[in-house]
Amino acid sequence: MHYLSQFGIILGITFAGEALNYILPFPVPASIYGLLLLFLCLVFKIVKLCQVERAGDLLLSILPLTFLPVSARLLDLWDELRDILVPLLAISVVSTVVVMAVTGYAVQGIVRRKSGRGRIQ
Repeated sequence: MHYLSQFGIILGITFAGEALNYILPFPVPASIYGLLLLFLCLVFKIVKLCQVERAGDLLLSILPLTFLPVSARLLDLWDELRDILVPLLAISVVSTVVVMAVTGYAVQGIVRRKSGRGRIQ
């Protein structure tokens, strides 16, 4: 019964994200609105973590399964992807390195600010 009520809360917030996507003229996916709403509800204690934690853990545990249809579709499109494979791989590698570097610098800045030290040992 816990799962049902927790999924209901998550579904309600997802529906609110869909409604926001319909109402607001911004080019933002509805899922992002839903995630932002859930985050704000958790931060402002409108929804407590214990009210959605078990269902969220279950959804995270099956998350890899959601990539299977996309992977199968990529295999279907292999002939079209073959022509742009090198640029696609280059963009993927460069963007991954940039994201890792920015994340590292951001974490270092946060750790320095919290510890009050100038350099991490």
